[in-house]
Amino acid sequence: MPPHCDTLDGPVATAAKKALEVENVNLVLPYVPKESEQEVVNVFEKVLPLRKQLDVAGVADTHFFETVVRVHRLGEGEPYTGLKPAGLSEGPVVPVAEHAIETGSPDELLQVLTDIVQAQIKERFERVMALQKYADGPVDKAREYVEAMLGLQVWAHKLYLCAQSDPHDKVHSHEAGHSHE
Repeated sequence: MPPHCDTLDGPVATAAKKALEVENVNLVLPYVPKESEQEVVNVFEKVLPLRKQLDVAGVADTHFFETVVRVHRLGEGEPYTGLKPAGLSEGPVVPVAEHAIETGSPDELLQVLTDIVQAQIKERFERVMALQKYADGPVDKAREYVEAMLGLQVWAHKLYLCAQSDPHDKVHSHEAGHSHE
């Protein structure tokens, strides 16, 4: 997963900043599981008065951002590895998905993802076809063919599982039946 939810300019920290600015913790609570709300509220209530002290305001804000991001990541079933700086690359698709939400149109996102999938299918399929003549040997070439052939099948199955999954589900190679990459 590209950096996003755990960055200072990601949606979680952005909501946390807004919550502190307007002194309304409810703006960040949708990003944390219900069972973790109280922890976030408690830290929010401790941080608010500290923000008025210029010498500790930044530390207090950072503590709140770290708490919210940590609780959010754990709610996703992901480890918290620290608050990342703003400006990290989110990869090519996250900004397009964000733009789709902003514009209310999925067209650009559909096009980007369709183009990526089509290109990958063609590349992987062409490799299988180029190696198919070696299916019966010699052994080293037949092995390359088998890896490419099974690789295409397993990749397609993983893509299917990912397309059918909940956004935070993990698609493991054992679910695909093979571990070929």
